Amino acid sequence: MNLRAHSFPASVQRILGWFHVDFNPPLPPSNAEVAVATTIAIVGSLVADALLVVIGTHVFTSTKGFVHFQFSDYAKLTVIGVVIAGIGWPIVARMTSRPKWLFFRLAVAMTLVLFLPDLYILYTGEPLKAVVVLMCMHVAIAVVTYKSLVVLAPVRRQRHRFH
Repeated sequence: MNLRAHSFPASVQRILGWFHVDFNPPLPPSNAEVAVATTIAIVGSLVADALLVVIGTHVFTSTKGFVHFQFSDYAKLTVIGVVIAGIGWPIVARMTSRPKWLFFRLAVAMTLVLFLPDLYILYTGEPLKAVVVLMCMHVAIAVVTYKSLVVLAPVRRQRHRFH
């Protein structure tokens, strides 16, 4: 299917334009690059999470033993989120001529959405200091994942071939 932004109704074209969805992409990253970048993002994110838990429980000693600071608790959610981003990056790269621009904004939006469960557990009585550490973990995962994917699985400008 060869989609073009002009094949949509004007109102949809306007919305697509805001997000630079023009279906005129550069060459997307290879599947191998995405797999390597996603794996590195998973490892990097888990390391960042673990470091933030160590730092958070050292600075805020009252958070030691917080259930969401258990590796088994945050690791599965981290892996799921990074895998979703790894699937999303090549899709975004095929939809727009400005994939890094759009992927960055999607990463920010997803991070803000992922703050909602943190705010909910804060509302239900979990300690503010622990929730702040969780929110920092979300930001770290987003940064590590974004940078891993766009640097290690880059899009490439199309080259003209002469026959």
